[in-house]
Amino acid sequence: MASPPSTDHPDRGSQHGRGRPRKTPDEKNEGNRRQDLIKAAAKLFRRHGFNGTSTRDIASAVGMHSGSLFCHFKSKNALLYEVMQEGMRSALARQTIVLLAEHDAATTLRQLIRSHFDTLLGPNSDFMHAVLYESRSLDTQQRNVIAKLQGDYEAAWTPVLQELSLTGCLQAEVPLARLLIFGALNRSVQWFDPKKGTSLDDLTDAVMALFIHKKSR
Repeated sequence: MASPPSTDHPDRGSQHGRGRPRKTPDEKNEGNRRQDLIKAAAKLFRRHGFNGTSTRDIASAVGMHSGSLFCHFKSKNALLYEVMQEGMRSALARQTIVLLAEHDAATTLRQLIRSHFDTLLGPNSDFMHAVLYESRSLDTQQRNVIAKLQGDYEAAWTPVLQELSLTGCLQAEVPLARLLIFGALNRSVQWFDPKKGTSLDDLTDAVMALFIHKKSR
């Protein structure tokens, strides 16, 4: 009697058939662990500085052995670079939302300023702190990439300022005004304290009052 056909199949046990094999729990968690390391590094770099933070400190903050960090990043420098890229990606995403809205130039500038304060002083501000103060720890190629992202971010404000200049609301040369505005905004990370009762909306109003003059009707 012929043997019954085998019910075994080469792909038995896998719902993916010819696709990729299922990820193990450790592999599924790998992306989350990488993000945990980035967040922990950003916080520690802000608190202790890049040079004052060790890879052991970062790994310990997320409950990992110190050597495990190098399964995700080849060096502390590479981790800093990722922190800074994350900061700029977030800033650019916020800015894009503002620029896609259809508003007059003064409203757009107000929203750009408010968005920038959120980036600098909001819940995820650790990332931008690294962008502002730790670029010296990057290599030349990394520094150029971050500088390009910063340049793109700041350049997007130019058309808005130009429109305000043409209407007489901005009484300074656009390139100089942009430098002064970013200098004032970025410096706020050194002195802003929400416990003193000043809100980000208050800061935004103050910046607008300093740089933008309302046209009299």
